[in-house]
Amino acid sequence: MEPDAEADNEADNKTTLEAAKFLPTSYDLETSEQTLAHYEAWAATYDAEIGDENRYAQPERCAAALRATATGPDARILDVGCGSGLSGVALADAGWTAIDGCDLSPAMLALAAETGVYTELLEADLNAGLDLPDAAYDAATAVGVFSFGHIQPAALRDVLRVVRPGGAVVVGLNDHYWDEGAMPAELDAIEAEGLATVTDRQHGEHLPGAGIEGWVVTLTKAGGGA
Repeated sequence: MEPDAEADNEADNKTTLEAAKFLPTSYDLETSEQTLAHYEAWAATYDAEIGDENRYAQPERCAAALRATATGPDARILDVGCGSGLSGVALADAGWTAIDGCDLSPAMLALAAETGVYTELLEADLNAGLDLPDAAYDAATAVGVFSFGHIQPAALRDVLRVVRPGGAVVVGLNDHYWDEGAMPAELDAIEAEGLATVTDRQHGEHLPGAGIEGWVVTLTKAGGGA
């Protein structure tokens, strides 16, 4: 192939990638394998589509919810399903500096590293469990990761496991998944078993550019004392 033709093909491929829209099929994912492939392919244009085009509101909403708890500025926070780092940036903007992140997608983790807000980043499939010690963090956030084909509701128990007693866990999710019913049922079960208490639920913007709303739920892990 001639150099000019090769350059034209590379430009065409880049244009095709940039034109692709991944959000519409995000809610059709059914397995971890599909989710990994989807986000690996989406990584290059994720921030533009989600942040710039659709004005992703949940990172700032979840950071504000965490700020409303007793989580101090020196707290060690785990950003579960950190993706490209939009949620970590929101946490950093809210004043936290000790932020770790985990995600299923290596391509997304590479983008998260470029933000410079994370102390540590690790590859993890939360549905298989986190390879982290109990009570390792003061708080955790899970922004937009509980969804179809993503992290399943039962994995919230492992997020609670790695948070200290009395620590906060903030979950942000879209209406599509909330209305399916599995997450509200899991929250009810967690409370009934005395693992944590739901202290706040706020409905509002999720992806306003796409007309999608969602919930921000705050839990406090049991055992924190007075």
